[in-house]
Amino acid sequence: MTPAGDGGGRTAPLLEIGRVTRAHGLRGEVVVDLTTDRLERLAPGTILGSDAGDLTVAAARPHQRRWIVAFEGHSSRDDADRLRGLVLRAEALDDPHELWVHDLVGSEVITVGGDVVGRCVAVVANPASDLLELDGGALVPVAFVVERRPGQVVIDPPEGLLEP
Repeated sequence: MTPAGDGGGRTAPLLEIGRVTRAHGLRGEVVVDLTTDRLERLAPGTILGSDAGDLTVAAARPHQRRWIVAFEGHSSRDDADRLRGLVLRAEALDDPHELWVHDLVGSEVITVGGDVVGRCVAVVANPASDLLELDGGALVPVAFVVERRPGQVVIDPPEGLLEP
C-alpha cells in the first residue's frame, strides 16, 4: 500500500476504517474501534491516514470486540493520549468479488432486463442484508445485486419489490 498522506500517489479518497477510542497502558498502545471486517487493515507495516498524519501499524491484537494497536514512533502514554479520537483511514482494497459502499453510492441501479430503477444514495445496514437506498426511496437488499459495472449496479429483484 502506498502511504496515505500527501504525495502518496493516491487518486481516490481514503476510506474510514476505524477510530482510536483511548490510550491503553503506558507503552503507547491505543484501543481502536474498527468499522471494517477486513483485519488486514491492522497488519504490521500497514500505513493508515489520520488528521495527525500517517501512522504505521507496529502491532495489533484483539481485545473485547476492539483492537489494541501500537503505532511506530508512539511509545508512551502521552503519545497514545494525543491519538485519542483520531479517525483512521486507508485506501480502498481492490477485490473484484466484494461490493464496497463507496462503489455503490452514486451508481445507477438497473434490472437485469435493463430498466433503470434509480440511483443508489446510501447503503443501509440491516441484520438480514444491507440495503441499497434508491433516490426514489425504494430499498433493495444487496442480496439481489448480481453485477457491478463502473457507475452501474445490476439487480435481479423479485416481482413486486419495486412497486409502490
